Amino acid sequence: MTFPDLPFARLTLAARGFVLLFLFVTALVDRDEEMLLALIAIGCAWVVVQLAEFRPRTSIVFATTFDAVVVGLVCGVASAESLTVLAALAVPPFTAGLHRGAVGVALAMSAELVALVGFAVVSGDGLSDPQWLGVFTWSVTGLGLGLIATFLHAAIERSTDPLAPYHYAQTLLRQLIDLSGGLSSGLDPNALGGAIISTVRDELPIAALVLYVPRGDSLTPLVEKNLEGETADCEDVAAEAWARGENVVDGRSFAIPLDDAAVVAGVLSDRLDPGRLDLGDRIRKLQRRLAPSAVHLDTALLFASFRDAATAEERRRLAREMHDGVAQDIASLGYLVDALAAQPSSAQQAERIALLRDRVSHVVGEVRQSVLTLRTSIGESESLGAAIGAIARNLSEVSGVPIQVTLEEHTTRLRPEVEAELFRITQEAMNNAIKHAQASVIDVHCRVHAPRAIITVSDDGRGMQQARSDSHGLEIMRERAMLIGGRLSIDPVHGGGLMVTVAVGTDPEPPISSEQPSEEKVKA
Repeated sequence: MTFPDLPFARLTLAARGFVLLFLFVTALVDRDEEMLLALIAIGCAWVVVQLAEFRPRTSIVFATTFDAVVVGLVCGVASAESLTVLAALAVPPFTAGLHRGAVGVALAMSAELVALVGFAVVSGDGLSDPQWLGVFTWSVTGLGLGLIATFLHAAIERSTDPLAPYHYAQTLLRQLIDLSGGLSSGLDPNALGGAIISTVRDELPIAALVLYVPRGDSLTPLVEKNLEGETADCEDVAAEAWARGENVVDGRSFAIPLDDAAVVAGVLSDRLDPGRLDLGDRIRKLQRRLAPSAVHLDTALLFASFRDAATAEERRRLAREMHDGVAQDIASLGYLVDALAAQPSSAQQAERIALLRDRVSHVVGEVRQSVLTLRTSIGESESLGAAIGAIARNLSEVSGVPIQVTLEEHTTRLRPEVEAELFRITQEAMNNAIKHAQASVIDVHCRVHAPRAIITVSDDGRGMQQARSDSHGLEIMRERAMLIGGRLSIDPVHGGGLMVTVAVGTDPEPPISSEQPSEEKVKA
C-alpha cells in the first residue's frame, strides 16, 4: 500500500512541525538538555519519514509504524528525565489516521506503546507513577487526535476521488433495487395518489377533489375526482396552501399541503354545513394521517424523475452513436457508389448502380430521421401540443405528407413523464402513417385538460397491414400507454386508413369547464 495523494503528507508536515517547534521552545525555556537531545532524535526521524511520505511509492504501513516505534523508543529513554517529551506520543496516531484511517491509528498507538514499555522493561528501570500518568494522558490525547484524523481522512478522500460520486450513486442504486421489491405501496404515482384521494373521500363529504404535485414553480393535477362540483374551484386554494405551507379553508373549499410532495384540495358538498363539520380540526387530523402516504408518493415521484432523466440520457447517447457511427458509415458507402457510377462498364451496371445509390440515400434519410426522433423531447418551456406541432412540421417537411395538428390545451401542464410518453406515442403514430400506411394526409387532434388528455392520429392510408416479425412499434406504443395508466386503441377509419387514440385520465374525454382551453390549428 503506497501513499495515494499529497494532501495527507502536507497535513502531517504541518502537525509534526507545529509539535516539534512547541516542544523545542519549551525545552529552550526550561534549559532541558535531555529533552533537546530527545527532540533532535525525534526531529531527525520525522524528517526521514516526511521525505518518504512525499515519495509516491513509499509504503504507508512501513512509514507509520517506523514513526511510531522511533517516537516510542525516544520517549521511553528520555521520559525519566523529562516528562514533557511524552507529548510527542500524540503525533503518530494523528499522522497514521490521516493516511490510513482507524486502522492506522490502532497500529500506530500499539507500536509506540510496545516500543516505550518494551524499552522500560528491557532496561530494568520500569516506569514511575508520573511516567505512567504522562503516558496515559498523551496516549488518550493521541487517540482523540487520531479519531479526528480518521474523519479528515474520509473527507479528503471523498473530495479528491473523481469516482466518489459514481461510487455513491452505485450505493444508492443498489439500495433502491434492494428496497423496491419490499415497498408495500409500490412506486406508481397514480396508484399512490388514488389512495390519498380515497382516504380523503372516506373522511370528508366532497363534491370535487384534486391531488396536485409540484412541477417547477407551479402545481399540476395528478389525480382528480369530480362528483358534484367543478375541480377548477380547487386550483386557487391549492396554490395558496402550497405557497403558505399550511392548511387553507375558504368557505366550502379546502387544501391540505402534504410536506413538499403534494397538495390535496377539494370542495365540500353543498348539501352540508362546513361549520357543523368542524372542518379545521378534521383537516388537521387528516393531514397527520396522510403523512406516511405523502412519503410514499414523494418517493414514487423521485423515482419517476430519475427514470425519465436516465431514459432521456440514453436516447441522446443512442442518437450520438447512430449519427457518428452508422450514419457516417452509410454515407461513406454512398461516396463509393458515386465513384463506381462515374465509370460503369455497361448500361445495365449503370442502372443497378443508380438503384443502389437511391437505396443508400433512402437509408441515410431513415437514419437521420431516427436520430431526430431520438433527440427530440419536450422542454420545460413548451407545452405538449407545441412539441407535437414542432415534430409534425418537421416530419411533413421531410416526407412531403401534409400533417394537420389541432390543439386544445389548458394552461395547466401534465406531469413530465406523462407528457413524454404521450409525445413518443404520437410521434410513433405519425411515423407509422408516413412509412407504412402510404397516407396522403394525416390529422392529429390533441386535447389536454390535466390530468386528462386524449390524442388522436388519423390517416387516409392503407389501414392495418400484416405486421412484420421484426416490427415492435405497436407493442412499444401500448407499453408506453401502460406506463402512464393510459389506454391505446387502434381503429379503422371509414373510407380507409387508421385512427390511433391514446387517452389518460378517468374519462376518455376531458370535461368542459369554466376555463376555456386555448385552441390552435397547425397545418404542417
